Amino acid sequence: MTAIKESSTRNENKEMSISACPVSYVMNKIGGNWKPIILYQLMSGPKRYSELRKAIPTITEKMLIQHLKQLQTDDLVIRIAEPVVPPFVTYKLSKVGESLTPVLNAIASWGYAQTGR
Repeated sequence: MTAIKESSTRNENKEMSISACPVSYVMNKIGGNWKPIILYQLMSGPKRYSELRKAIPTITEKMLIQHLKQLQTDDLVIRIAEPVVPPFVTYKLSKVGESLTPVLNAIASWGYAQTGR
């Protein structure tokens, strides 16, 4: 896949909309199909990679790895690697990620209300 130039018009427009609208900023950080689900799973506590895979069976390995890296870059998730053999890696919400808990709970409540659960 070709990388998008940082100076591209698309990136400039995206940056302008993010700075102009707080909702755009949030959606840039947690938007998409998988990021909210990953964050929601981590709200219950730290999880190993395999636990996340089991909790989200429809996500591909590539997408889970990619989104975990993006969430780490955005300082929403912390990756903790224990120096043992075999490697023991856990993921947990950072302080910033934990501050999204009320937002994700509100989204979940709204979703339950819409689906009649």
